[in-house]
Amino acid sequence: MTTSTTIDVEFDMRTDAGGRDPDRYSPTLRAYHRMLWSKPLPSGHVFDLQDVWPRGYLRHESELGTFRLTSDTILRTFGKHSKMRHIITQIPPEERADFTRRGYTIGGFIIFPGNKIDSKYTINQARGVHPKIQDRIDLTLECIRRHYRSEPSPLAATLKRYADFFALFGDFQGYVTFFPLDDLVTEDFEPVRFFLPFEHFDTTPALPQDLKQYHQFRAAMLSWINRRNSRIAAAT
Repeated sequence: MTTSTTIDVEFDMRTDAGGRDPDRYSPTLRAYHRMLWSKPLPSGHVFDLQDVWPRGYLRHESELGTFRLTSDTILRTFGKHSKMRHIITQIPPEERADFTRRGYTIGGFIIFPGNKIDSKYTINQARGVHPKIQDRIDLTLECIRRHYRSEPSPLAATLKRYADFFALFGDFQGYVTFFPLDDLVTEDFEPVRFFLPFEHFDTTPALPQDLKQYHQFRAAMLSWINRRNSRIAAAT
């Protein structure tokens, strides 16, 4: 684990995960999450996070409530998706490796509540298995935007179960700003900037449909992760 008190936005979180899932096993990632998100909420209350590894991941407990947080990888390569293999295999291995490496920097991670409610999916799990989301952060953020507006979405029921977490940030703008997701929305925090053209969850496939679309998706995601890393670096 790095001993620096600043955030190294070039650090590959796989480095100290021992070949295991960085979301769970990288101590640097856990430390970075704690450093980055232990800060004042829009209400002025400090979202102080405590490292509770190995009994958990990160935890906040105050008059605001008790929140158990886990890390979630934002990167989506589709490399292991059966319906994408015919596309992914057309990408040179070195390009795939570079895409993955950039996605494992701090700009490619976020935290969500990690506790199950009523034995149902967490946000991390639900966005990973839902066919209309396919683990994409842009589509997830659109669902979160709709949550704050009490509008339907594929993740509406899941996000509603964690309404107390989203209430911490006041509104959609507060959420976006807290987790520097600004470059995924317009300046007025209204439409989401999707990685691929999007019309409606019922009509727009979540998966890239051909090699051209995959290149577009990958370029948009890489650009966004780089910009988010720049925002994180500037704030630390």
